[in-house]
Amino acid sequence: MTRNCIGWDVGGAHLKAVLMNEDGQVQAARQVYCPLWRGLNELQIAIDSILQEFNANLHAVTMTGELADIFADRRDGVMQIVETLAAKLNGEVRYYAGRHGFVNKDAVKEHWQDIASMNWLASVQYTASKASKALFVDIGSTTTDIAFIDNAIPQIRGFTDVTRMQCDELVYTGVVRTPLMAMAQKISFAGQLTNVAAEYFASAADVYTLTGDLNPAENMAETADGADKTTQACACRIARMIGCDANDAPLASWVELAKSFKKVQLEQIRLALLKHMTLLKDCAGMQLIGAGAGAFLVAELAAQLDLEFHPVADFVASIDKEAKDMAAVCFPAYAVAYLSIIDSGVFA
Repeated sequence: MTRNCIGWDVGGAHLKAVLMNEDGQVQAARQVYCPLWRGLNELQIAIDSILQEFNANLHAVTMTGELADIFADRRDGVMQIVETLAAKLNGEVRYYAGRHGFVNKDAVKEHWQDIASMNWLASVQYTASKASKALFVDIGSTTTDIAFIDNAIPQIRGFTDVTRMQCDELVYTGVVRTPLMAMAQKISFAGQLTNVAAEYFASAADVYTLTGDLNPAENMAETADGADKTTQACACRIARMIGCDANDAPLASWVELAKSFKKVQLEQIRLALLKHMTLLKDCAGMQLIGAGAGAFLVAELAAQLDLEFHPVADFVASIDKEAKDMAAVCFPAYAVAYLSIIDSGVFA
């Protein structure tokens, strides 16, 4: 019997799913906006939406959604997410527990700390099987994950959010949901340095819509003002960040302001990468591998750092380009599906 697997990545803002066949090929991939902070019903709706299109008898799950503030703590979040999935998914359901591999529902209570916010490790573990020496950088809607791979082995310094944030393996900046006030306190505009309003007037999605970098399909989050996502609406929001209205200057000026914010975010991530590179004795032959909705930034950083760049799509086996590209955006879901199929012996 053919055994398909769905890899699930349950985030705090998006639910990502990748349907993979027993040969390790992606059949389809989807990302659904899932504002988990509003309640578990959002997750239930998102799961139902995906199950209308995907069918599988094996499920592999990873998550970061346990951080949502609807939960009392991370343990509570893991347990409630698992209960929600268990009620919705038919067939075998396995949870990725990082260094402990995959566990079933009965073992979640014991391994919840290994399950919480471990989607990045699935991505790195898979990438290490394809690239022997690399810096893996996944820039998503909210955060950036960084990991060094040497001799096909992940060189991980932190296994919790707090330790990963301390050593710049987790950088809290992304290309969709990050508020611009979190990027900079001062920004260059029209040849002058100006203060940035400490208000949630605009987000990174406005920046990358104006620069033309962000695929509209990746911008599922709500806007800061609840208005639409057109170029003009983005200009209105970004103008407010420096105390202006959009009609105070031509559109080209707001595009330039967006480029200033992009430069600041690139520098933040570049400094984190340099911190990792300074710990290495030899960077010769190292690749920079980019994943997530912000992989376009990784390509630019590779050029700045004079490193060979590869998008993770280069390492994704798929039936067509559309599914391959979406699987790259949903890379933790892809990785966890692949690792689960290998672990279950389907490839043997």
